[in-house]
Amino acid sequence: MAHQHIHEIMQSIGRKARLAQQELCVTDHAKRNLAIGKMAMAIRLHQDKIMQANQKDVDLGRAKGLAEAMVDRLTLDDIRLEQIVNGLRNIAELPDPVGRDLGQWTQPNGLQFQRVSVPLGVIGIIYESRPNVTADAAGLCVKSANASILRGGSEAFHTNLAIYDAIKEGLEQAGLTSDAVQFVHSTDRDAVGHMLSDMSEYIDILVPRGGKSLVARVQQEARVPVFAHLEGICHTWVDKSADFDKAMAVVFNAKMRRTGICGATETLLIDEAIAVSFLPRIARSLVEAGCSLRGCEKSQAIFPMTAATAEDWDTEYLAPILSIKIVEDASDAIAHIQKHSTGHTEAVITEDKDVVAGFFEQVDAAILMHNTSTQFADGGEFGFGAEIGIATGRIHARGPVGVEQLTSYKYLVRGDGQVRR
Repeated sequence: MAHQHIHEIMQSIGRKARLAQQELCVTDHAKRNLAIGKMAMAIRLHQDKIMQANQKDVDLGRAKGLAEAMVDRLTLDDIRLEQIVNGLRNIAELPDPVGRDLGQWTQPNGLQFQRVSVPLGVIGIIYESRPNVTADAAGLCVKSANASILRGGSEAFHTNLAIYDAIKEGLEQAGLTSDAVQFVHSTDRDAVGHMLSDMSEYIDILVPRGGKSLVARVQQEARVPVFAHLEGICHTWVDKSADFDKAMAVVFNAKMRRTGICGATETLLIDEAIAVSFLPRIARSLVEAGCSLRGCEKSQAIFPMTAATAEDWDTEYLAPILSIKIVEDASDAIAHIQKHSTGHTEAVITEDKDVVAGFFEQVDAAILMHNTSTQFADGGEFGFGAEIGIATGRIHARGPVGVEQLTSYKYLVRGDGQVRR
């Protein structure tokens, strides 16, 4: 009976989302922007209610032994809530991603071709911990004229629900159907199963945002296309030509600004030629800030730290832990990154233009950075307003998934009576 009940709930959500998307795709840009602005205002208006719900989730999470990295992702404060509001406002200010002219040409027979951007349709988002995804995903989908079905993690249920209630209020105030954003109220894990395998009639694409097990399940069971966001095992490589002061600031920020996000650096690579002079400086700074170090044999010989295991090079810590490896040269550094990268974000600190060129050409990841922190791997920092996630696959969207990445295209062909011979 319970299984039948959740089936009926999910089918109803799917039908509502499909009908809402048909309305959204013929809604003008100004009205969609108005709705996003109203959503932001409603979230601010209900700030106290949202914060109370968040505290309830945090307390429940800690009581259940939730890891501190997850608690950090879950926790809202005034600054983070303000970022959610500003993120929505930034989305509203972006150009309309729908109806863009992506190219025009005319064939010798006189047929005129045009490629224009269109919404993807109904987007299912399955995510863990981060309540800001509720607002970001809703805003990005409304902006791009896509309906959305949001299924957040049970650990953030009360916070997500409070944010969703504000979003729904904003949509209604703007005169837009509140069915445009659907929220799965059930914490039953069967709801995810239905989204993956029983709703292809309604869901056009799925976006998983969470741990390795969630993403793996979605990729294995989904019957619709998936924007995959795998682990963020991000590397920062300090080349022998690096400016030490620049490298100190960038590496420290890349690891310690927020250790629980997917853009945090998990492995530091240091060129052998500068290891004796650079490693003690950065190591002391990190240790004093509470970071645990796990190093290769050469690293341990220079600065006291725990021995790194083979597993460390493939671990997304999401915590104040950093693995360190001393590399012989550029080829060695790039080989290590190629072997252990998850395709998320990789960075090099160097003043050598040839090293940068080689790094950009040879390393395959969604985001490659030079002389800056991997923590900039964020749609807002890219000027996208916000993001649904960082896509680490190679098809369609790659990197931060913003409004433009939530569109596809269609061809418009105009003729004057031509027939094919």
